[in-house]
Amino acid sequence: MRSLHGAFCCNSRACCAKTQKGNCRARLVLTHDMCSVSISGQEHPNSLRHKYNFIADVVEKIAPAVVHIELFRKLPYSKREIPVASGSGFIVSEDGLIVTNAHVVTNKNRVKVELKNGETYEAKIKDVDEKADIALIKIDAQGKLPVLLLGQSGDLRPGEFVVAIGSPFSLQNTVTTGIVSTTQRGGKELGLRNSDMDYIQTDAIINVGPDGEVIGINTLKVTAGISFAIPSDKIKKFLTESHDRQAKGKAITKKKYIGIRMMSLTPSKARELKDRHKDFPDVVSGAYVIDVIPETPAEAGGLKDNDVIISINGQSITSASDVSDIIKKDSTLNMVVRRGNEDVMLTVIPEEIDP
Repeated sequence: MRSLHGAFCCNSRACCAKTQKGNCRARLVLTHDMCSVSISGQEHPNSLRHKYNFIADVVEKIAPAVVHIELFRKLPYSKREIPVASGSGFIVSEDGLIVTNAHVVTNKNRVKVELKNGETYEAKIKDVDEKADIALIKIDAQGKLPVLLLGQSGDLRPGEFVVAIGSPFSLQNTVTTGIVSTTQRGGKELGLRNSDMDYIQTDAIINVGPDGEVIGINTLKVTAGISFAIPSDKIKKFLTESHDRQAKGKAITKKKYIGIRMMSLTPSKARELKDRHKDFPDVVSGAYVIDVIPETPAEAGGLKDNDVIISINGQSITSASDVSDIIKKDSTLNMVVRRGNEDVMLTVIPEEIDP
């Protein structure tokens, strides 16, 4: 049984390896098979309820290490803060290191974490990989915290069960289930030209906003029944590199940011989206805006979910990588986006932010 946050695994057969990272021990578990069912109450152990309640057992085991994250920004010309977004994360060290999505915490003034027991803490952003959409934050909690194990996503097989658990729309510990559709959906297949990642594709329902033994973190929902997760092997690599950077005292440089999640639009993806959404624009290439993060330059400039960016500063856009490259070098983005059957002209000013 596997689970996605996140994505977590509970199994009866496992081999475990421990990797020491400074004061933090990251436990890596390779697993297979369905987890055993725990028996409670007075019902007969052979009852159907007990026989098929393994999902509840998985959730009970992993929920204490899943956290709710709330993000705040200060209003312009005011000291007042407003909540602008929320998401999920999971604890990877007993002293308070938490993994979440980069898009959850980027460009926010304050990050607050709530544990399952109701305790709340201010969090500091320790490291971010925007390309992979992974972030590491830290809370200073009292006592040791429950930790989730990082499984080996390379052991996944198509058809395995997954559990997605998170806090969409601030509803903590929302649980959905599904199966692994494919274990190696290449980023280039999704139109991410410069991607070196193979995503886990599942049909587990992902409410936009949540961002889990863990085999992946949900990162993209294209449409109902098609969602993609960052594999746990990639998360392990990120944690190792993050520890090495901090041990060497390397500074994290500022990055330019507009506040969207996007994917490259290919002819096949365009046909698929058109079949599912009859009002999808009549285009076969560009950068498809999956969602616009609130209170960001993209929202201020007028970008909307489901827009397709087809031109920036006179340059034709054929992929999401084209957009990323222009953001890095240009201070003003004069965009043409296809919205329905109309071309809309917008101006977006990227911000320089701490990652």
